[in-house]
Formats: sequence, C-alpha cells, structure tokens
Amino acid sequence: MRKLVDKQFERRLAGLINSGERAVLRGGRKGVEKESLRVTAAGSLAASAHPAALGAALTNSNITTDFSEALIELVTPPFQQSWELLQYLCDLHKFVYRHLGEELLWATSMPCAIGGDAEIPLARYGSSNVGRMKTIYRHGLGLRYGRMMQAISGVHFNYSFPPHLWDVLESVSKSRGPRQAFVSEQYFSVLRNYRRFGWLILYLFGTSPALSKSFFGERSHGLQTLDADTLYEPYATSLRMSDVGYRNKNQATVSVSVNSLSEYVRDLSRAIATPFAPYQKLGVKVGEEYRQLSANILQVGNEYYSFIRPKRVARSAERPTQALERAGVEYLEVRALDVSAFDPVGVNQNKLRFLEAFLALCLVRDSGPIDRSEQDALDANHLLVARRGRSPGLTLMRSGRAVPLVDWARELLEEMQGVSELLDHGEPQRPYKAALDHQRAKVEDVARTPSARMLAEMRQTGETFVELAQRMSKLHKDYFLELYPPNAGRLAEFAASAEESHVAQQKIESSDKLDFDSYLARYMAD
Repeated sequence: MRKLVDKQFERRLAGLINSGERAVLRGGRKGVEKESLRVTAAGSLAASAHPAALGAALTNSNITTDFSEALIELVTPPFQQSWELLQYLCDLHKFVYRHLGEELLWATSMPCAIGGDAEIPLARYGSSNVGRMKTIYRHGLGLRYGRMMQAISGVHFNYSFPPHLWDVLESVSKSRGPRQAFVSEQYFSVLRNYRRFGWLILYLFGTSPALSKSFFGERSHGLQTLDADTLYEPYATSLRMSDVGYRNKNQATVSVSVNSLSEYVRDLSRAIATPFAPYQKLGVKVGEEYRQLSANILQVGNEYYSFIRPKRVARSAERPTQALERAGVEYLEVRALDVSAFDPVGVNQNKLRFLEAFLALCLVRDSGPIDRSEQDALDANHLLVARRGRSPGLTLMRSGRAVPLVDWARELLEEMQGVSELLDHGEPQRPYKAALDHQRAKVEDVARTPSARMLAEMRQTGETFVELAQRMSKLHKDYFLELYPPNAGRLAEFAASAEESHVAQQKIESSDKLDFDSYLARYMAD
C-alpha cells in the first residue's frame, strides 16, 4: 500500500514534542454517558417506573433516562484521569443496583427480547412544560424511527483537550485570531478526521454482531440466522452503528457539514426549520394530543444522529446550536461506542485511553474540507465496517483508491505512537502505549475483537444472543452488589442528589407560568 505523507502531521507532532512542555497532551477532561435497559430477572423489558430512589430523571444530572422509562442513562462529570472516571461510573452502578430490586441492567447495546413498540414505554418527566416537551419529543422519535430502534443502548465519550494545548498549537500554526475561534476550528478538524478514520473505532470496539429476532418483528432484515432466536452478520462489528440501527434510511435526507462551525450550525438549523412531508402526514397536534414537536426534518438538533458531535454546555432553554453560536465548541461527544458485555460498566480504561489518543491523532493530522463525494465514500466505509468489518481482505475507499482495512489500520496505529508517548509523559507504566498495543493485537488477530469474541462465546456455550446477554447482566449485577468496600461517602452523595432532584423538579413544575402551547411555540421560534 502506498503510504500518504502527511506533512502537517509531521510538523505539528514535532511542534508538540519540541514545545518544551512534554505533558502538552495530558490533562484533557473526559466523561462518559452510559445507557442501559432495565429488564426483569427473566430478561423482559421492565414495565415499572424509573425508581424514585434514583431521583427525578428530569433534574438528576448523574442518573436520568433516555428514550424510554426503562432506559437508564448514567452520566459522569468530567475527570482528568481515566481511573477516576471509571471509579465514579462504578460507584454509580453500585448505587443504582441497590435500588433495582430484582431488575437487571441489560449488558449489551442491542435490546432484550421485546414484543414490539407497544411494550416500550416513553420516558416520563413530570407535568412541567420542559418535562412534557421531552416526552413529546420522544413520542415523535418513536413515530419517525420506531421505538425499537430507540431501545438500542450505547456509551458516549465526552472529551475536551487540555487548555494549555491551545497555546502550543497556536504557536505551531502561527494563528493570530481570537482564541475561541481557533479552538472551534481545531475541534472541527477533529470532526472531519473522525469521519475519515472513525471506522477504526467500529472495528476495534464494536460489540453488536448479533441480536434477537424480536428486534425486527415482521419486518424484513437480510441478516443470517444463527439459532432459533438470533440473527447476525458473520463478519459484523457493530450492527448498532449500521443501517440496522442508527444509520437508518430515515435520516438520509439530513446532510450536515463539519467544514466549519458556521456551516454546521447552518445545516442543522435548516433541517430543524424545514418541513418534511412524511412527518407532516403524522400531524403535530391532533385534537388535544401532541404527536411530535414539529413536522420538520428534525424536531431538535439532538435528533440528528452522528458518530461524533461538537458540544457546548447550554444555558437554560438554549438550543445546542445557539450554545455553539454563542461561545463555540467546548468539547466533543463520541457516540459510536457499543455497550461492552465484557466490562461490568460497559467500557474500560484501555478503550478510554485509546480514544483519547485517537482524538489527538485526528487533531494533529491534516484535515481538509470534506465535499459531498468524499462524504458519501466515508459513509460507505463506516457502513461496510459495521456490517462486514472482520471480513478477510476487506478494502475501504481512501482518496478514490481501494485500500486494505488491515493496512490502513496499521498505518493509523503507527501514527498514534507519537501522541501516545506524549500522553504517557511522566507515567512509568506507559498506559497509553499499553492501550495502543492492545488494539494492535486486534488488527493482527481478528479473533481478539469483541465482536468476534461475542460470536465465539455464543457458539461455545450454545446460548442465544438473549441468553448470553442475560447471563452477563446477572454476572454484572452480582459483581456490583458484592463489590467491597462500597464507597459510603459517594453512595450518600448520590442519595442526597436524588432527593434534591425531586425537590428541583417540583420547583420547576410550580414555577411554570405559560400554558404548554405558548411555551412550545416560543421554544420552537427562538
């Protein structure tokens, strides 16, 4: 394979190494959002309400719900050290499990056996205007994409580069403009390169090669049959991130540029403001019932599904696009991670460290604009790896040429060596190099990938997908309930936050002054 020389990469990496600040990449802030379905001891979707002891889903910043009342989302604050982040996530799981009774947290991204959309309850957030809006938004998602797709779980990795990095990069880049404009520009460089190289994350970490037949109901699917209740793709890495899951045809009309912050906001705003005939047929308010927030291509910006998003913490009642316009990019949200059945908290330190180094690679490498034809090729690469990423001899398209996936992966991992060394500065154990070596082994031996491991385990045990996931879910529950010593201070902190969140929700509900129709009209007009 002809290796492309990236002169910007060489120049920027040399600039970081020679900056005199060898810890220039260290200290980035990282957080995790981890989704899990609540299921009964028998493995069916829980019909119970979100446990009150976990707090109010509307106002608890650490324990909330996503699409469904049965889809718990655990959110960590940002940490500088991966081990601190995972300890916090572990403590969250310990707290949650103390209030689930006989229920379990489902251990995989693809859902348990579900009889159909009617069995999946929408998340409820109380009687306030903002609470009602969140539930109506989810009702609209169910109508547009089907509730079954919304029952898929994932892990989101939130990351911001260390502030002192920007001083060095500004010097290397000879930037003289406003700092925040430079920072946003650099984050959009990462977004573009993630679109180019993010297929590697699906290959290395995809853990959803199989699912229950119930996921499709009576719909056609084109997958192969593994056993009486399991459908699969023999070489799939992440059906969750394929056209089976989030890359569905319903959003084929949505094209959002990441060539600049202004183009991103423009395209997302246009999709939010543009009526879409199929959604108009569904109706917005029929009688006294709201079916969706609008009949436009997107109800709100968060409906647009992408592998990675630019983010800025929004103010009260501020849209994500407005927050980005006001103050630029603050951090990135990587959304392509499957929940790992092999890790009790769904993720591990090697994965988080690799992601941090991978994002640094995306920052340092050259990142020109992406035109429509390149974007189509990049989308095709992601879909191919999601559906057939472990296929022997698989090739991807790079700059109009077919390239073996294995060769391209080796090249990217080799380039990550330099940024891993910078991230390891001051660490005798060299944990980032260890994380990189762990992923190299998966490229050299496809049997080490988690998607291959999952299928091998099912064949070895004779379990269906549902049986394997249920067994792992029970193992994880036992792990957290038996894990000692429990962090009593942290558990007390979570309990206090849960109580405070109920008070906060009641305060919001009692302070509403507008009727809901007026509230929604004002929000959608802003």
